[in-house]
Amino acid sequence: MAVAVAARLSGDLDAAEDAAQEACALALEKWPADGMPANPGAWLAGVARHKALDRVRRESARPGKEAAAARELAAGGYRGVAAPGCAAEARPPDGDADELGLIFMCCHPALDQAARVALTMRSVCGIATADIAAAFLVPEPTMAQRIVRAKRKIIAAGIRMTVPAPGDLPGRLAAVLRVIYLVFNAGYLASSGPALVRRELCEQAVSLARAVTALLPGEPEAAGLLALLLLTDARREARIGEAGDLVLLADQDRSLWDRAAISEGELLLEWALRAGCPGPYQVHAAIAACHSCAASAGETDWRQIAALYGELLRYEPTAVTEANRAVAVAMADGPEAGLRLLASLRTDPRLTRWPQFHIARAELLTRAGRRAEAAEAYDAALKLAMPAPERAHVKRRRGAL
Repeated sequence: MAVAVAARLSGDLDAAEDAAQEACALALEKWPADGMPANPGAWLAGVARHKALDRVRRESARPGKEAAAARELAAGGYRGVAAPGCAAEARPPDGDADELGLIFMCCHPALDQAARVALTMRSVCGIATADIAAAFLVPEPTMAQRIVRAKRKIIAAGIRMTVPAPGDLPGRLAAVLRVIYLVFNAGYLASSGPALVRRELCEQAVSLARAVTALLPGEPEAAGLLALLLLTDARREARIGEAGDLVLLADQDRSLWDRAAISEGELLLEWALRAGCPGPYQVHAAIAACHSCAASAGETDWRQIAALYGELLRYEPTAVTEANRAVAVAMADGPEAGLRLLASLRTDPRLTRWPQFHIARAELLTRAGRRAEAAEAYDAALKLAMPAPERAHVKRRRGAL
């Protein structure tokens, strides 16, 4: 939030990050002596705002258009537009205006989408570079270089972090939705660390998804993303055992699922699908709904899920989508059917860095009675970073062999 407030005023991402860092440094100096404020985030944002204003005053006057845009966002008057082909009129978001505004700012079309998403996750959402690299299935140094190159391009091209015009919002929407989706994933299944779930990231992503649907209420993909996050987050409490350990979907106590969130997600998905503008997040949400609608794990419609993953390949033709489809096929037609599909993916260098790929192979190999190969797959997973509860689960599964 501190970076968002500072960037809104300065139009300069680097300057905003500097202002936020100065605010943090001041907090380290004052809080031990004066006590922590009641709202630390608001305190940091306020100090960062003053630092950014000081910098602006020291500089020459900015172009009138940028100043007017900053004043408009500061006054809360920023409004978007309905998506093309949708009759609904956009409304300003109820909350998270600063952060969502900065996400739209950073998703500048001068950068390729992967760079936009990575830079925004790092600079706006505060996601660690290692976690962003895990999301993109690339080594951390590679991701760090991408982020640095994106910042250099912004400086070299003289791009200022200004509020995009209403007509520019739809062109940036895909990158914005991707940022929110990956922030949620970073929270729902942490790539490393002591905890399986980072609740604050899950809640941040859901809040941002709500803000986007408020900004573009006629956009089916925004509704699809919110539906996906609600349907998935509804299972959060059941994923974690009393000791903080991982509970697999098939073993979860479904009475712990948040039925209100599931109902809201299903209604959003139904509306989005009726709009007749299909997209990947609607398909993702439909897959999540297959799980939420099943009364028990045994009643899950895995054939429907496999078919939906096949549809998802039209939008996201990635090895990860293929791997997920293979698992669904295995659940519907037996482990060997899934293993045949996974076999073609084993040479993909990105999947070798994804622990879930090796874990999925190990589970299917175990079910197929191929225990030695399963042990090797578990060992491959254990060589990679993963949260402590998941690592403990994999070690238990490996030990059972």
